[in-house]
Amino acid sequence: MEWLVGLWVLLVIVFLTRWFLFGEKENMGKKAKFPRGSSGWPLLGETLDFIASGYSSKPVSFMEKRKSLYGKVFKTSILGNGVIVSTDPEVNKVVLQNQGNMFVPAYPKSIRELMGEHSILQMNGNLHRKVHALLVSFLRSPQLKARITKDIEISVKNCFSAWKSHQPIYIQDEVKKITFTILVKVLMSMDGGEDLEFLRREFGEFIKGLICLPVKFPGTRLYKSLKAKERMLKMVRKILEERKGDDAAEEAEKGVVNDAVDVLLRDNSMPTLSAETISGNIVEMMIPGEETLPTAMTLAVKFLSDCPLALTKLQEENMELQRLKTYSINGYSWTDYMSLPFTQNVISETLRMANIVNAIWRKAVKEVEIKGYLIPKGWCVMASLTSVHFDEKIYENPYEFNPWRWEKMGAVVSNNCFTPFGGGQRLCPGIELSRLELSIFLHHLVTSYRWVAERMKLSTFQQ
Repeated sequence: MEWLVGLWVLLVIVFLTRWFLFGEKENMGKKAKFPRGSSGWPLLGETLDFIASGYSSKPVSFMEKRKSLYGKVFKTSILGNGVIVSTDPEVNKVVLQNQGNMFVPAYPKSIRELMGEHSILQMNGNLHRKVHALLVSFLRSPQLKARITKDIEISVKNCFSAWKSHQPIYIQDEVKKITFTILVKVLMSMDGGEDLEFLRREFGEFIKGLICLPVKFPGTRLYKSLKAKERMLKMVRKILEERKGDDAAEEAEKGVVNDAVDVLLRDNSMPTLSAETISGNIVEMMIPGEETLPTAMTLAVKFLSDCPLALTKLQEENMELQRLKTYSINGYSWTDYMSLPFTQNVISETLRMANIVNAIWRKAVKEVEIKGYLIPKGWCVMASLTSVHFDEKIYENPYEFNPWRWEKMGAVVSNNCFTPFGGGQRLCPGIELSRLELSIFLHHLVTSYRWVAERMKLSTFQQ
């Protein structure tokens, strides 16, 4: 008899827990068009299904299954939090474009711990707009474009020069040498050497803690990552101190801006940006060089290996550019690479299928209604970018690598249905720089090498 009583007590606890966490929201939803969906198990929610889909051959399966049941906007529970998921490009646009007054960034606790309270990821309002605008202006400046094009070419050629015929080449490891080197140069004008290798090593330790249990005891992943960040910050602060010297002051008077450190350090309209804040954001802006762009480069090689027709057309276009530039005294320019139409189509298709930023997380600061859906104050919204990129109503045969589709659609970066770099006020400042690096990498790869992909490992290059 005792076991029966215990069972009833357990059932009551489960029911009350579920009602307390989700029941009130569900009742409100019936009245105010709250998105339909399932809250899953008490506390655990649908976290296991969500994580499992990320390790499957079809990562959007979690979204697709629920979209078919509840529509393009639905509710779920992930990591102990109620979440409203949007796979609708129009809803995503509203979420991404309305900052501060409707939505604010929402990130896992481990990321908030590592980034710090003054991180550009968590900045809002006028300060964020100012910092973002400064970085965009610098990254799009003609001076940087001319200089960085040559720097990328040198970095790509240096990387390729170490490759040996008939030896396996692990692409992702190799391209990280290119992207990290360029990004550190753009951020703080650091060339190769011991300091660069130190940063590369410490950054590898730092980034491991972005998604982990938010526990800071010695020996834990988060603790080790925070210590690595401290060592990196010490180096960046040293660079900031050197910029205050006589030579740096003279360059500042001449208006010479060499890197992101100069941009943030010299702007007098932002007295709130302390050396500590600048150092932290410089470290944070290294993240794209370690994870996002190298992955896109690697998958571009994979997709091209699986599509010989696209690879042949890409080679023909880039060989023609190479012939035109053979006798040019000026060499390649930014516009040479960016004006190759099929190359840009290949890059757009790669970014569509290899959307590195799968989703953007925001939190509603007030009750918001979008397209008839109610988002209560305090609820997280996950704008799923990948789901839109694989929507068969938008892209025909979405799981097929088809660069030619962009001849009809147009590679419009601001298109609501194509958002590999996010959108709104937080659109990635390095969007053009990323496409340039991909363009230069592909150009020198297809004009200099032929390769065979071994199983899923992209390797065995021959010059």
